[in-house]
Amino acid sequence: MPVRIELNGESREIPAPISVRRLLEHFELPTDRVAVERNRRIVPRTGWAEVMVEAGDRIEVVHFVGGGSGRDAGELRIAGRSFASRLIVGTGKYATHEIMAEAHRRSGAEMVTVAVRRVELKQGTGRSLLDFIDTDTMMILPNTAGCYSVDDAVRTARLGREAGLSEWVKLEVIGDERTLFPDTAGLIEATRILVSEGFVVMPYTNDDLIVARRLVDAGAAAIMPLGAPIGSGMGIQNVAAMRILRERVTEVPLIVDAGVGTASDAVVAMELGADGVLMNTAIAGADDPPAMAEAMNHAVRAGRLAYEAGRIPRKLYATASSPVEGSIGQSGFEIP
Repeated sequence: MPVRIELNGESREIPAPISVRRLLEHFELPTDRVAVERNRRIVPRTGWAEVMVEAGDRIEVVHFVGGGSGRDAGELRIAGRSFASRLIVGTGKYATHEIMAEAHRRSGAEMVTVAVRRVELKQGTGRSLLDFIDTDTMMILPNTAGCYSVDDAVRTARLGREAGLSEWVKLEVIGDERTLFPDTAGLIEATRILVSEGFVVMPYTNDDLIVARRLVDAGAAAIMPLGAPIGSGMGIQNVAAMRILRERVTEVPLIVDAGVGTASDAVVAMELGADGVLMNTAIAGADDPPAMAEAMNHAVRAGRLAYEAGRIPRKLYATASSPVEGSIGQSGFEIP
């Protein structure tokens, strides 16, 4: 006898109670690199053949979609893992997957974020976004973009891990739809929960020092403050706050996570002492994304080198850079 279920938020009919694996086959959904949740509980891949889907069940099937080089200036270390590149890139907003792949290559990045999303029921089993990511050179960082509650963010992180890629997560708990500013109280709570479950948590936050300290106390592996609203391209608008964060947050890396619009913005972030920069729109939205990705590669490296080299102090008056002694017409005149 046919029964009705809710599949990825849509009411669907199946011919009879069937296993999770049969359900995926029945709706011609992909079975590779996906995760399944039945009534808000993850179904391990090993249980797909035994766990039955029955009338009234709520099923979620998710996968990964686009979200939203040389060793120099030291390595970026997060949770004991080393990265030669201090640039982290995304996968959203590219015109084609091929352009994205070329941009990734020229960026030199070794970490890329992907969003966890429901599988489109009409999509079929075509090529996945992951087919265009070079996983031999780039670590995939699932993120919880689009989550507005602790419950949704935690469930999304669990589903991302179940899909088989990583226990690392870029954690987002959004508090305002228009600005995409984080819900910091929810972010701290979600961080505690996920850290207790073995996740390596990298939370997207604001530039509030107290929030950053509480995230560190909750077990965050990195702090990722915004430099300006996500996707705004405004550049680093909170220089003083970033300097304070750099001075007071030393236990974990500080990675600027939003606001970069062009290469000079990335340089500023790195010269302020950021350990890395995460960006997506600045590259994907450029007229020539691969070229911009290469520019960001150089900018992040140059900014880090300049930070480590140490800039000269700012002065109000001029100071001659050439020796004064022996100059023609000196006649005892000295430049103060």
